[in-house]
Amino acid sequence: MKKIMLLFVGICFGQALLAQTRNVYGTLTDDQNQPIVGLQLNLLKPLRTTISDSLGRFQFKNLANGKYHVFINSISYQSFKQNVVIDDEDVHVNIKLRSASHLLDEVTIKNNANKQRIREESLNLEIVKSDFIQRNLGGSLMQTLQRLPGIKTIGIGSGQSKPLIRGLGFNRVVVVDKGIKHEGQQWGADHGLEIDQFAAEEVELLKGAASFVYGADAIAGAIHIKAPTVPAPNSFGGDVNLIGKTNNNLYGTSVHLYQRKNTLFFDTRITYQNYGDYRVPTDTLYVYDFAVPLHKRALRNTAGKEMGLHFNTGYLGNQFKSVFYISHITSKSGFFANAHGLEPRRVDAALHDQSDRDILMPNQEVAHFKLINRTNFNIYNHAIEAEFGYQHNFREEFNHYVNHGYMPPVYPSSLNIPINLERAFDKHVYSFNLKDHFNLGKHHLQIGANAELQQNEINGWSFLVPAFKQQTFGLYGYDKWEVNDRLLLHGALRYDFAQINLHQYTDWFLSETTNGAANQTELLVRAQQLNRNFNSLVWSIGMNYNLPQLEFKANIGKSFRIPIAKELGANGVNYHYFSYEKGDRNLNPEQSYQVDLSIAFHSSKWTVKISPFFNYFPNYIYLNPTAAHDYFYGAGNQVFQYAQSKVMRYGGEAELKYQFSSKISSSFLLEYLYAKQLSGSKKGYTLPFSPPASALFNLSYNLPKFGFLKEPYFSIDYRITAKQHNIVPPEQKTKGYQLFNLQTGAKVNISNGQSLSLSLQVQNIFNTKYLNHTSFYRLISLPEQGRNIVLSVKVPFNF
Repeated sequence: MKKIMLLFVGICFGQALLAQTRNVYGTLTDDQNQPIVGLQLNLLKPLRTTISDSLGRFQFKNLANGKYHVFINSISYQSFKQNVVIDDEDVHVNIKLRSASHLLDEVTIKNNANKQRIREESLNLEIVKSDFIQRNLGGSLMQTLQRLPGIKTIGIGSGQSKPLIRGLGFNRVVVVDKGIKHEGQQWGADHGLEIDQFAAEEVELLKGAASFVYGADAIAGAIHIKAPTVPAPNSFGGDVNLIGKTNNNLYGTSVHLYQRKNTLFFDTRITYQNYGDYRVPTDTLYVYDFAVPLHKRALRNTAGKEMGLHFNTGYLGNQFKSVFYISHITSKSGFFANAHGLEPRRVDAALHDQSDRDILMPNQEVAHFKLINRTNFNIYNHAIEAEFGYQHNFREEFNHYVNHGYMPPVYPSSLNIPINLERAFDKHVYSFNLKDHFNLGKHHLQIGANAELQQNEINGWSFLVPAFKQQTFGLYGYDKWEVNDRLLLHGALRYDFAQINLHQYTDWFLSETTNGAANQTELLVRAQQLNRNFNSLVWSIGMNYNLPQLEFKANIGKSFRIPIAKELGANGVNYHYFSYEKGDRNLNPEQSYQVDLSIAFHSSKWTVKISPFFNYFPNYIYLNPTAAHDYFYGAGNQVFQYAQSKVMRYGGEAELKYQFSSKISSSFLLEYLYAKQLSGSKKGYTLPFSPPASALFNLSYNLPKFGFLKEPYFSIDYRITAKQHNIVPPEQKTKGYQLFNLQTGAKVNISNGQSLSLSLQVQNIFNTKYLNHTSFYRLISLPEQGRNIVLSVKVPFNF
């Protein structure tokens, strides 16, 4: 019995010892919150060591209860010591190391690559990261970016928008996705960009003529969505992003998953959003003096849904890297039923108002497939980049058949076009870029070539733009000369050749024509076959002069844009504008001369930046309203004819930021634009969609920690927008307005050093009724959406 009791006591004592065995674990990061890989950590007493892994994680296992000392000694970081006490529980320790002072300059250069990039770019450059996008989520990536000075959007509905840079948009702004120019149907104000903002980790916005790198069309600037960062070696994880909006009852998610094993990796994302009709702060609209009552203040038939699929994979070697990016973006969205087509008064309001989530006609469906390969390899002093891209953009517009002119009153059953297919555009694009970076002494040189082939087919019972084939090719050279540690000189030269072939289009129905005194019927040719060649030599010269607290930039250059198919060959009704549009087959290539300046001052508390510009077009292409009306195809709509005129533009942006303390900061952003036509029938007028002057005041409160919240912030925006009375008839003047927006958020630790991110926005806090002069629906005096609360949650995970 005594032996049994001793055995029982021994077993219990052993179990107690085992129960007291615990672990100390955590993550190791630097002062920029980046994981520190491969650093030794020490534990006393007894002495134990461990090494941080690829995510900065570490662990000391099988420790008894008691007091221990964790310490780190490193030549790159300041020494660290901390006591930990184990008392029957595992201990979690997050360690942040500060860079050693004698290596501060080196660390600053490494961790501020974007600031260095901005200092060395002669044009006005903004760089935003995913945290900015998460904090300011709009209905689309372009709407999110318009908080930046000089950036505006032409919006249609809740999720469709296209960018304006300093008042210029459409094919004057190049959107680059992972090095390849995004090509959709960007010529139309109602055609949004098929870009998933949840997949955008870093975006560069270049304001000013950027043609020498990105090719023709970058007259206003470029928006470059950078390729996502590749995962760290031997990592496996991802994140889940949830989003909801109150104005249009949007709900959505974006799920991200990645894994890397040394040189091979994959990275995938799935995004889905679904939204209802969006609401405006008014009960009744007047569409060309026709009263339109709104059910529950909702714009009937503006609901939609979007899906984005992404998959990236490739090989990551030391001297050779090759990555494939595959994406497929689809969307279906309705057009505001009372502002589309030839008969907006015939809308079945009762049918539309039964549900705020159904998508009835008129609507559009868009699918954009993209395959990109980016290959980098180093040979001696040369860093060579090759980019190949294939895109397929398929866009369909659906509506009830409404006859006008000589169109038959009853849709013929023999016609091989679906009765509800108003228009369709089917574009295939093949792209190739080649760049070589190398140094010759203090000269950093880049030479490159771009080539692109577009083939666009059309379908549908309504005609506006002919099918076409377009080929472009360009060569360029760029030199950045480091004269000394303060002065940089830039020079670039580029040659472009382009060929565009418009296909003939003949009506599918008979129209009456007059031949002498006799009337006859025939199939009219709406667009003639057209073959045009264009070429141009463009150039750019710039400088940077940088002092520790002062930066000065200057750039002057010439840019070039070929006329697009719509400008050359349009001949039909634009149902979105209640207009009849006609192209001009004799248009010349559009050319622009621009001067950009920038002066910036930085101190411990102040940041001041002023960026003026001047722009001159000897032959700006614009859509000119005429006194004519078309009754054969446009049912009496006013005729708009593409024309060219001399145009002068100037303006700029100003930024003022002040840091009251480590917690409180403020900023003031101002933008102004003036445009004037110097010739043509609209001499003395401005340009369409010219944004009015505006200012944004911001006050932010940031803390490193508050209770269990990490990096909480509270920010409020006050935007003042001036009236816009400088217009081009038949544009309407818009009144000035004032808006308040709020942003708040924080991070919460969950496990293994991961932090859940919360962000909340209240847009248009006071439900202000206002007209945005660059909005698509401003043409019918439709106010912008009312109050909108946006909540997003991002939950990371790793295995």
